[in-house]
Order: sequence, then structure tokens, then C-alpha cells
Amino acid sequence: MMHILVVNSDADMGQHLYQLLDTTKYDITLWEEDPNELDLTQFSEPLLIIGDWKQVVTTNCLSTWHALKAQPSMPPIFCLMLIPSNGLSDLTSALAAGADDWLTYPIDEIELQARLLASHQVLQLRQELQAQKAQLQTELSEAEAYVRSLLPQDLTQKVPINARFIPSSSLGGDCYDFYWLDPDYLVIYLLDVSGHGLGSALLSTSVLNMLRSQALPDVNFYRPEKVLQALNETFQMNDQNEKYFTMWYGVYNRANRQLMYASAGHPPAVLLSPQSDQRHAVEALKTSGLPIGMLPDIQYRWNRCNIPPGSRLYLFSDGVYEIKQHDNTIMSLDDFIDILSAHEFDRSIDDILAQGSHRTKDRAFSDDSSLLEVCLD
Repeated sequence: MMHILVVNSDADMGQHLYQLLDTTKYDITLWEEDPNELDLTQFSEPLLIIGDWKQVVTTNCLSTWHALKAQPSMPPIFCLMLIPSNGLSDLTSALAAGADDWLTYPIDEIELQARLLASHQVLQLRQELQAQKAQLQTELSEAEAYVRSLLPQDLTQKVPINARFIPSSSLGGDCYDFYWLDPDYLVIYLLDVSGHGLGSALLSTSVLNMLRSQALPDVNFYRPEKVLQALNETFQMNDQNEKYFTMWYGVYNRANRQLMYASAGHPPAVLLSPQSDQRHAVEALKTSGLPIGMLPDIQYRWNRCNIPPGSRLYLFSDGVYEIKQHDNTIMSLDDFIDILSAHEFDRSIDDILAQGSHRTKDRAFSDDSSLLEVCLD
């Protein structure tokens, strides 16, 4: 049932409105005191506020009511302002301030009933939308929990790996994994599916499950370029609701300290190695190749590099650096590599993410953000 709150310091006007309203259809509350002393959080039903525009302007309470509308925990609120018939020049100001509709007085009973019917329909639609948004948020939270449950725990032995996954509010398609193919060969990869929402998350976890189970037929998982090629053949965007993904895939041989890698449109992995004449030598590891799923019959290239002792390898998604900064510019990849190169190896990778978030205008990442640190001591 819709609750009607009549806010009017004019007792006669309030009583007149009360008499015109049908108490069998609505719960009705009269409020003749200061509107700013109202606690709207006590209402659990859709709420129609009928307020006097002159009193609302004087007390500046409409801005408070308007702010409460945006709170998900509040039932939907509809603000109907009473404006004198000779004061319609205030109509634009009322709507701009957050009023939803208006009613002129002296009050016409037929017009009042029409406004009540219209406001009731709007409140019903807002209540349904609120429920749908809550359901969607629940599903996104469940999807985030599912993605997290699939991601590997940090490694602490042989080759320590520290990983962080920060999902955006709308959930994107970041996913990563690392595991031993045999006692000497370690697979490390990170992928980022285009778009946001459940579809992107489901595609990323499908790829993870396929690689983890080595379900790609006739593929040598020690060969990064062969893995990317097989994934491209399997996940064409025409069959994946027009979604594609970027990826960096590497295989590290800890016996000879060599890393083989290939990439498909993904930001480069960054290798930091200690140097005697400077803090770190910086090398961006990337090969040419379109994102996976864009076009069939793509040939991917691989490369190899030697890993000096004491090095660190960083894999990341573009969400960690494609952020709007305080000056409204977008942080570049080079800016993020500068942050990495200044990072002290004995500090947590949370410090790297913190530096990025401190640069953002909203102190939050707008896209999924993933960061892996591989300790190649």
C-alpha cells in the first residue's frame, strides 16, 4: 500500500487534503511541524510526499528528500508539490530542485485523484526497478564470489606468486591462473574479457576451466603461441555473444631460468631485474597478436627471455592503469610502469594498487583490476 505524507504547516490546508484522500486506499500521515525534523527512514512502504512548495523552499528540505531517493535501502519516494495557481512561474524551479510533479491549489478533487493515480503507478514502477536492481546486484555478487573461488591461492614455495583481484561494481572479465605443468615448468597467465557483467565473467571462467583441465585437444601447453592459437579457434566472438578477450600467457622453466611467452592484444608483462648501476632494469614483455576471438586463423608469435636472479615479473589487466585521474586525464601504461619500477621488492603489491587508486578521481577502479607479482629469486 502507498503511504501518503502530507507536509504542510497550514493546518486547515492539511485537514482539507486529509478529507479528500481515501483512508481505505492509503496510509496517511499529517505533518505540521518543521519538515527537516521528519525521519523518512521510518517508512517502509512506497511514499508519496505532498508538500507545500513555499514551505519547502523556506526550509530547504527538498534536497534532503531528493538525496534519500538515491539510497537503495529506502522505499521509493515521490514528491508532489502544491503550488498556488498564480505561482506557476515556480514550477520549473520545483522540478529542477527534485520535485516529481505538482498540483495547483485551490485543489480540484478530480485533478488530485488523477495525480494520486499517476504517482501510484510511478512508485510501483520504481519499486519493481528497485527489486530488479537488487536482484542484479545479488547475481553480480554471486558471480564475483564464483570467480574468486576459481582463482588460485598465492604460491609460497619454489616460485612465490602474489596476486590481487579487485572487481569493479559492474564486474568485468578479468581472470588469471598459475600452476605447475611438471616440477620445472610453471604456467602463468592473465586474461581480460571485453565488456562487463555476467557474460564477461562466465566467458573468463570458461577459459580458465578449459586451460586448468587441459581440455584443448592436441595442444602443447608448454608452447604459449600454440595455446593462444587453440583458444582463438575455440572462442570466436561470433559464438560468444560478440565478446573477445586479451591474454598474456607464459611458461617459466625454473631449471634454466628461461621464460617463454606470447600475448594476444594484452598489456605487456613487466620484468624488473636488479642492476648495479640503477634500481631496476625494466623490460616490457609482449608479442604481436590480435585479441582472441576477433578473427579466425590468426598466427601468434612467441618469445623467450633469460631471467636474472632476484627479478620480479608483473602481469596485470588494463583496469589497474586506465583510470581517470584528478586532472581528468587517463593514466597511461608508461605511468603505471613508472610506479612498478619504483616499487620496493620487500613491500606488498597492495602498495602498487594503492598508488593507482590514490590517483583516481573517485578513489575506485572503474574496471576490474588484476595484478600478479612473480618472485623469480
